Formats: sequence, C-alpha cells, structure tokens
Amino acid sequence: MVLVDTTVWIDFFADRNEPHVAMLQELIEKEADLSLCGVILAEVLQGIRSDADFAKTKGYFNDLIFLPMRQTTFLRAVEIYRSLRKKGITIRKPVDCMIASVAIEYDIPLLHNDRDFDHIAKQLKLRICD
Repeated sequence: MVLVDTTVWIDFFADRNEPHVAMLQELIEKEADLSLCGVILAEVLQGIRSDADFAKTKGYFNDLIFLPMRQTTFLRAVEIYRSLRKKGITIRKPVDCMIASVAIEYDIPLLHNDRDFDHIAKQLKLRICD
C-alpha cells in the first residue's frame, strides 16, 4: 500500500511529465493499493474549479483506501513539527506533518513531490517511495 500525497495527485491530474507522476501511473497499472487520508482528500478536491472535474475526481477517490486520522495522528503531527523545529528545520506547511503522521502510523511509504517530506524522512521513521 502507498499513501499518495496531494502534490502527486495535482501533477497527475494536470498530466505533467514528472517522475512522481510516472511512478503513480505505474502503481495504477499494477493495481497497487493506493491510499489517501482526509487532509489529502480535502486539499485535492478544494482546488478543483469545475463541477464536472470535482465529481469525477471525488468518484475516483472513492475507489482508494481511506486511512482514518485519529487524535493520536494529530498529536504525532505536532510532535513531528516541534521535534524538527528544535533541530532548526521548519516545515513550511504543518499539514505535511499530518500527512507524514498518517504514513508513519500505518507504516506505509509516501509518494510525494514536496521537500518537507524529505526533511521529515531524514529525521524520523517516514518511509518515502523511491
């Protein structure tokens, strides 16, 4: 199973020729288990302007594995942010700490295109897709 970040979905739906998009396409072709969480779902859907594209994307996401976020997920996200901040590393978007927390909690790799996740992975047990 792979948790696919918002950055990848945006590039995928925009049909960008990027390595992370190629990796997602390969995972789709292999019928790999793809997952998302509430934060990713909200980030992707809120950026869609067209009602038709919104409905299509929402329907597509219904087929993915939805990973619930509990209170412990959010508390871990806070710990991730605070621990990195103490080391002089500032995560630009705290929502990334929530997504990283989900991947760590479920012990699954994260497919992304955001350098903040690389910083988190270097310091904590976040697995990244290569």
